[in-house]
Amino acid sequence: MPLPLIIGAAALAAAGFGAKKGYTGYRKHSEADDIVDQAKKAYNEQREIFDEQENKSAKALVALGKLELKIGKSFEKFKNLADDLIAQVNASSRKKLEIDFPERELKKIENYSFSAVSVLGSVAGAGAAGAAAGFAVYGGVMALGAASTGTAISSLAGVAATNATLAALGGGSLAAGGLGMAGGTAVLGTAVAAPILAIAGWAYDSHGEAALKNARKASREAKNAIEKLGIAQEFLKDTEGYANRIKRSLSSIYRQFQRYHDDLAEVDQLIEKLKNRKGRKANIEAEFRKLGPSIEVIVHNGYSLAAILTSIITTPLYQPKKINRKISLDADGRPEMLRDENGMMLLNGKKIDKALATATAQSAEFD
Repeated sequence: MPLPLIIGAAALAAAGFGAKKGYTGYRKHSEADDIVDQAKKAYNEQREIFDEQENKSAKALVALGKLELKIGKSFEKFKNLADDLIAQVNASSRKKLEIDFPERELKKIENYSFSAVSVLGSVAGAGAAGAAAGFAVYGGVMALGAASTGTAISSLAGVAATNATLAALGGGSLAAGGLGMAGGTAVLGTAVAAPILAIAGWAYDSHGEAALKNARKASREAKNAIEKLGIAQEFLKDTEGYANRIKRSLSSIYRQFQRYHDDLAEVDQLIEKLKNRKGRKANIEAEFRKLGPSIEVIVHNGYSLAAILTSIITTPLYQPKKINRKISLDADGRPEMLRDENGMMLLNGKKIDKALATATAQSAEFD
């Protein structure tokens, strides 16, 4: 066969082989694209569900934290008012008022109130919501930690205001590229974010087989992330449920507490009128003797309800890590929490259930 024909035949054969190889590469690239698209779709669908739940959980924690901070502030007002009234009565009457209330319970109330007031005094504006959510998570543990660790309550309160926010829980907000609450409380490392980075950042190899291999790897990673998102979603759903239950219970008992606070304020106004009345020197002691028993009942019942509220709030939402019965703190002074095999904090379900049931029964005595 003449040489030009041989070369021509070889060229045709090579062209045919190249065309076949090119078509095979195209099919593999096309298959890889389909796998990637399916992985993206499945991941994005699960991520949307997760994001919605995370948002609901965050709102529940913010609402709970705000209520807990409000309650703590009210405790301070009640105590100041009670102390002032008792001092006035005792200064103007030979019969001294004595509030028979356990000192240990009073200390718990004061510790909690001080931590709440410290947080409220150190945050403002946009940071308030984050601090409230952090307080819902750490507030109760802080009050307990003050007694068990010896750490000053003011320093723990400062941590809650600055570090124990949703961003601190999750390594940064979702908008800023973090994982929100899931990053810190539910998901290990970057397992959830990795597939997005892998899928979005691929530069396909010139060979279709490599592209297909990479696509299958991303699909497996996406499935793993979807599974973790599902677990994290259930965790956050449970968190939302408990946060709402605690808030409902606190709201109900807090209304009872406020009635006694209002009664105490009315007595204070009455005493101011007595002090300004003409001839008060002759009558003030007799009037104080009449008011004394009422003040004692109001203050005692108010503190009793404050103790019930404090008991609920200081039952941690998550299980704290303890060493020798003392709450363990990390390098930043935040209470450490126990975690499961998925890296999620453990809800303190049984103790919360018990605390709520006990509080409901105890508060019924003051209806």
